[in-house]
Amino acid sequence: MDAKLLNPFIQAAVEVLEAEVNANISRKEISMQNSSLTSDDITVLINLVGDIYGVVMYGMPTKTCLNMISKILGQDCTELDSLAQSGVAELGNVISGRATIRFAEAGFKSNISTPTVLKGKGIEVSTLGFPRIVVPLETQFGVLTVHIALREKKPGESGNPEEFISLINAPLSQKGS
Repeated sequence: MDAKLLNPFIQAAVEVLEAEVNANISRKEISMQNSSLTSDDITVLINLVGDIYGVVMYGMPTKTCLNMISKILGQDCTELDSLAQSGVAELGNVISGRATIRFAEAGFKSNISTPTVLKGKGIEVSTLGFPRIVVPLETQFGVLTVHIALREKKPGESGNPEEFISLINAPLSQKGS
């Protein structure tokens, strides 16, 4: 994956975490993930469509999520209730929004979807053959892991969701629970 697709999200994540939760951030080793299963307790999923398209996910342990949302809201959040879910979804939304502003400044038009909050490890998210780059960002609140599976629209492609559809399937053991 081209660094011009990766860097806007990492820079935006660092900026937002510094501004919103006063985080001290260190980037850990970047890797490629082949598994289509989520590995974190909480994952915020956002699709991009346009000149840059694909999916970005922000994963974290529940404790990290609650620590960050408590800091943002200025009140102690002890459970992943609707307020905490809304807060973590908005955190992913703000990071992604800032990244698309960087894309626009570079001449790429892209729009982001409404965030989806996935609760539980082992939820399948297919990136349909897109390479998924994984960037862990360590903070004093815990680790936020940014998963990026994006492509630049090629001539003749529409960059519409029909060409990239994120499939979310809970494993059988979690369905209906």
